[in-house]
Amino acid sequence: MTTIVIVGGTSGIGREIARRHAAEGEEVIVTGRDASRAATAAKEVGAARGLALDLTRPEEIAAALAEVERVDHLVLAAIERDQNTAADYRLDDARRLTTLKLVGYTEVVHALLPRMSRDGAVVVFGGLAKERPYPGSTMVSAVNGAVVGLVHTLAVELAPIRVNGVHPGIVGDSPYWRDKPLDAVVSRTPTGRLATMDDIADAVSFLLRNRSVNGVNLNVDGGWLLT
Repeated sequence: MTTIVIVGGTSGIGREIARRHAAEGEEVIVTGRDASRAATAAKEVGAARGLALDLTRPEEIAAALAEVERVDHLVLAAIERDQNTAADYRLDDARRLTTLKLVGYTEVVHALLPRMSRDGAVVVFGGLAKERPYPGSTMVSAVNGAVVGLVHTLAVELAPIRVNGVHPGIVGDSPYWRDKPLDAVVSRTPTGRLATMDDIADAVSFLLRNRSVNGVNLNVDGGWLLT
């Protein structure tokens, strides 16, 4: 049986990925900051278990993952939205986001690497702000740009374990976006629709399972980046 660990699997896209893989009969382990919420989410999506893990506290990550015995697939899906500008720069928020997505992600890989299958795979979440910044995306754009480099270096360092990145655009049915007015974005998207959580989960499954895809940063946006 394949074992998949989904960091940030208690809500949103991470939860959809967990639900999909549990339904396919895989052993799914989800993590979230809160132990009770992680356990509840695990039960609701059919995951084997839920673990408490806070990526902003990287010194505690190894202990939080100690009971994970074996990993075939690892998805680093935890995100945090940060509105931060150069003019009104909040150092604490900048450090938190950088720690979560760069230091925290990498420490999870470090902690689990001795237990990862040699033919396993890792998917790291970034986002299209790396190429399409917006007011307040100073750190989001910078960190997601760094995710591209992280994917490349991990693909080399972890070989033959594969490492890929997924960079969603606006995900129309996600908890953050579904109640916002998005008609203007839809009109500029070549497919005439926004990406869905199911689309992103499908892309993650592809990146995990196709054994010839490695070191790729995949945009999932319906072509929105082109317009």
